[in-house]
Amino acid sequence: MENEKKGIGKGELIALIVSSCIGTGIFGITSDVSAAAAPGPALLAWVFVGIGFLMLVLSLNNLSEKRPDLTAGIFSYAGAGFGPMGEFISGWSYWLSAWLGNIAFATMLMSSIGTFFPTFKGGQNLPSIIVAIIFCWLLTILVNNGVESASFVNMIGTICKVLPLIIFIVIMIVCFKAGMFTADFWGRVANNASKGTTTGSVWSQMQGTLMTLIWVFIGVEGASVMAHRAKSRSAAQEASILAFVILVVIYVLISILPYGTLDRAQLASMGQPAIGHVLKATVGTWGSVLINVGLIISTIVSWLSWTMLPAETTMLVAEDKAMPEIWGRVNAKNAPTASLMITAVLQTIFLFSLLFTEKAYEFAYSLCSAAILFSYLFVGLYQMKYSSENKEWGQFTIGLLSAAFMFACMFLAGWQEVLLVSISFIPGFIIYYLACRENNHKMTTAEKCVMVLILVLSIVAIWLVANGTITIS
Repeated sequence: MENEKKGIGKGELIALIVSSCIGTGIFGITSDVSAAAAPGPALLAWVFVGIGFLMLVLSLNNLSEKRPDLTAGIFSYAGAGFGPMGEFISGWSYWLSAWLGNIAFATMLMSSIGTFFPTFKGGQNLPSIIVAIIFCWLLTILVNNGVESASFVNMIGTICKVLPLIIFIVIMIVCFKAGMFTADFWGRVANNASKGTTTGSVWSQMQGTLMTLIWVFIGVEGASVMAHRAKSRSAAQEASILAFVILVVIYVLISILPYGTLDRAQLASMGQPAIGHVLKATVGTWGSVLINVGLIISTIVSWLSWTMLPAETTMLVAEDKAMPEIWGRVNAKNAPTASLMITAVLQTIFLFSLLFTEKAYEFAYSLCSAAILFSYLFVGLYQMKYSSENKEWGQFTIGLLSAAFMFACMFLAGWQEVLLVSISFIPGFIIYYLACRENNHKMTTAEKCVMVLILVLSIVAIWLVANGTITIS
């Protein structure tokens, strides 16, 4: 019989996991999904993405149980399976994804504030960017001085984002019209009710939703970290699966129910945060106010936590000697100052670039989703490697399905974003080279080949951007 220890119970762990995964993405998912797909293809896309992320969660559960000695985040699996270069690629991608996610936070936050102060409407004009940069540096300074999100602050943020979502779901169920929902269930009819949306094959519509659906699942890897706090291993594993199911149900309801209240053209044309605009069109201004107040508070709380995440990532990778020591050096408050400052400078530069981007929020979260696919891919690959070495063929199959899903998303939906992410490895490999010199690590032939391959992809990406094949919009 498994001995229970003091720790978090299953119910509390489920709440923690759900809270950590639900971010700003769910507030904007309605318009992005409806623009890409009709209800039928959207539901099929959820099945596809749900199965793929379930395989990732099962892989993380298995690896956290079998390799409790690997504590440096999910990128430690890449290091264990594929050496320092593997850990660097995974950690660099995770770091990139984390601060790009903050760019999406910034644009969503300013869009919400724009509901009350028209100067910031849209969230990507000059006043919005200046205020977002101020937020970015204030949070960076707070974290650098050792101020991290306390449990009561997280509780406030959780209530502010979950309560409006519950109210939204209830209103959508009450206002749901089956006839409107089934009118063009597969999105094959091009008419006024589909203006500004994708029509045609079911697969092309599914494909158009993938990066959006991946975005709302970013953070699901936190379940394996939180599992170590559970009273028992079995409770942790059950909580991870139950929390994942709850998340899928919430995501599906919020993205699918609006098809039965407004037509696709209306949903697709909604600004951000989309569900605020949906409620305004359905029940009036108070619905929009409710959503935006909750979103503003929860975004600031989430942004505080995610300010520390990129710095923690580089700190852990530096401790494993896959990045230079300066990236992991901490101050008297135990905060990695150099990493925080470098990340804040990059966020500032990227925020100014949004002046030239047509859809800033979508652009930021698409790059964020593409970047984290590299880290998730390594989890599946290491699950395959570890399971084959130990002849655990059931677990090997789970890893195979997880890795195949990540590859599919890279090539089918996010190939342009993946190529853009590859450009970041030009300075990245300089940093890796400095780490190798600092730690007396002689790069292997395989590592050099990987570097050349990724650098070739980055050159191709720059060329495709220059000739207009890839548009930054």
